[in-house]
Amino acid sequence: MTAEIVREGLFFGEGPRWRSPYLWYSDFYDHAVHRIDESGHDERMVEVAAQPSGLGWLPDGRMLVVAMRDRAVLRQERNGSLVTHADLSGHEPFMNNDMVVDTDGRAYVGGFGFDLDAVSDGRGQGAGGERARPTVLSLVQPDGTASVAAEDMGFPNGAVITTDGATLIVGESMGGRLTAFDRRPDGTLVNRRTWADLSAAGAVPDGICLDAAGAVWLADPLSPRCVRVEEGGRVLEEAVFGQTCYACALGGADGRTLYALTAPSSHARDAAAEPRGRIEALRVSVPGAGSP
Repeated sequence: MTAEIVREGLFFGEGPRWRSPYLWYSDFYDHAVHRIDESGHDERMVEVAAQPSGLGWLPDGRMLVVAMRDRAVLRQERNGSLVTHADLSGHEPFMNNDMVVDTDGRAYVGGFGFDLDAVSDGRGQGAGGERARPTVLSLVQPDGTASVAAEDMGFPNGAVITTDGATLIVGESMGGRLTAFDRRPDGTLVNRRTWADLSAAGAVPDGICLDAAGAVWLADPLSPRCVRVEEGGRVLEEAVFGQTCYACALGGADGRTLYALTAPSSHARDAAAEPRGRIEALRVSVPGAGSP
């Protein structure tokens, strides 16, 4: 099946979230959060100068958005203004990234831990140079109180919460795995374990989403595909798109549209220079579930 191009002209899309009747997403280098409906009508909803990424909503409907370069979670008030919901600068040393928010308004926020572009450019060589290093996954309570939820994470990226709220699954991009935790009532995490080793799939997890069968779709930032895996790592399906995939979400009126945010490159130098990113879509058989 050939993917449909839903929208062109993005710089670099991230954090797609279906909130009926819209797909919401961040565009890093447009410095804005957008929403688009199933007819393809796109709206630029709010500007985030410090580069937006992960999205979610509090129970009262106010939006949360990660401000990557400020290492903060912002909250959009009812008058449209943005205020600081949580300051994560004491936890994350470089930039924050993706986020998942539960039904009570608790947010889990991942981060880089290091300058990824510098490492990919070879600027990590030699004494004092940048290098890949683990970082933390942060927990933000509904009132904005922040704490460290998990340490020693290998680039914690896309995350989902199961429908029963009991389990958090996080993609560790630098670990090549999906990692699961049991969730306590206060949102703290226990029983860390590998949910899926992705080495056999030859995939790296970037953005992820959960379906009603309990499988995870992951965007593979090394290829133009999303991969559907079950617990244990067995590949169930692959969906191929026109460009490299960096994030994905299940949505549409019946939850069976797999949206992929794609681009030729994730490097800031390339992605910020020209709007060549896209939203692409394919129909799948199992609808989305859980959060997001």
